[in-house]
Amino acid sequence: MKALLHHYENLAIKQSDLNKIMTGHELLHFSKNDFLLRKDEKAHEYYILESGLIRSFIHDYNGNEITTDFFGDHDVVIEVTSLFLQFPSPENLQCLTDCSVWKIDFNTFQSLYHTIPAFNEWGRSWMTYALHINKKRFIDMVSLSATERYHNLISTKPQIIKQAALKYIASYLGITDTSLSRIRKEI
Repeated sequence: MKALLHHYENLAIKQSDLNKIMTGHELLHFSKNDFLLRKDEKAHEYYILESGLIRSFIHDYNGNEITTDFFGDHDVVIEVTSLFLQFPSPENLQCLTDCSVWKIDFNTFQSLYHTIPAFNEWGRSWMTYALHINKKRFIDMVSLSATERYHNLISTKPQIIKQAALKYIASYLGITDTSLSRIRKEI
């Protein structure tokens, strides 16, 4: 419930509407290595992560796993293209730890989104912020050194450093495991 409240506590919303939003979510538990979504499946829900760590990843042209994102406590876990456009997912979503999530299915989300103006505003604000973060990550990948990217990750998402395997962190940063080990030794 803490993750749900974290996301919705700043809404200018009536208590009755907040109750509708809260009851639209279902608490689920996943074990380490479970998949929430696999490549080529269509997403029919998204999640708010109560606790745990999840990664999204793809396979490159050589079949290597490349981590594209991490989701930590209180993050919205979503594959946007698949959920909203109903395209097959290009990514996998996998639990790196045992996880507790609040799931909301697409139809419930749509109903709430179109009937509760404050929830509609929350969705718009969240999407704007998510686009900003993705653009920043893209720019950082081409404008910052690997060491700078690692330092940014330490300061912005320490949960990843504590809970993710080094090979996942390295692929997320766009470097080899060996390069990451060297960077870690230097700091």
